[in-house]
Amino acid sequence: MYETQYKRPTSLSEAAGFVAGGDGDAKYLAGGMTLIPTMKQRLAAPTMLVDLRHVEGMKGIEVNGRSITIKGGTTHGEIAAHEGIAAVCPGFHYLASVIGDPAVRTLGTIGGSVANFDPAADYPTALLALGATIHTDKRQVPADEFFLGLFETALEEGEIVTGVSFEAPEACGYEKFRNPASRYAMCGVFVARDGGTAKVGVTGAGSNGAFRWSDGEAALSSNFSADALKDVSIGEGDMISDLHGSSAYRANLVRVVTQRAVRKALSH
Repeated sequence: MYETQYKRPTSLSEAAGFVAGGDGDAKYLAGGMTLIPTMKQRLAAPTMLVDLRHVEGMKGIEVNGRSITIKGGTTHGEIAAHEGIAAVCPGFHYLASVIGDPAVRTLGTIGGSVANFDPAADYPTALLALGATIHTDKRQVPADEFFLGLFETALEEGEIVTGVSFEAPEACGYEKFRNPASRYAMCGVFVARDGGTAKVGVTGAGSNGAFRWSDGEAALSSNFSADALKDVSIGEGDMISDLHGSSAYRANLVRVVTQRAVRKALSH
């Protein structure tokens, strides 16, 4: 490792002040599930770590009818254990339960995952399909406008993700095809149906991060069933191609995994 300063603020304003007063290479630390391994590999070398885990008001879940608000410092494990979310939005509840392993779910936070926007992260696919709102210490941003590209979001310098909010749909489901070694999603799909409208969020397969599959949404809006997708395909041009699977393989995964997610949504 190398020399770095460690700051432990107790308020959002104090946290933002540390970053603003630094030399431009300060990083917020939430669960550290991405940042710490990156630092160990010397792919990142921040001169200051600003730990958000002790900031007042950054943890908590509120379920009011079908309206759900989750604070940014809430861990994956806390979401997976929340009975209120399980009751009204089982797909999101399940998603949190299959992130990483027990250690990751104990320390990792939804705010950190959203801010980092890893190409295989689970939450972005759900937030896109649910039409969620991302809350920061400065503003509120619709999910469709927040996730811009690979590891790129609408966050401005020093801005902090303080939470997310969304309305639970009539039906939803999440399916994840895991890499057998890393357990990251080679393709993860979240489907949501409200009335005659269906939304489909995809992660792990696209070379530009999570995205909405418009053709899949059109088919499922007309007929919310797995059979509606049997003749629908997605182009491989924007799919990831690596040693784990070609772009054609991942394009096929999107359709297959979406069908499985629809079946889950219908089973709840």
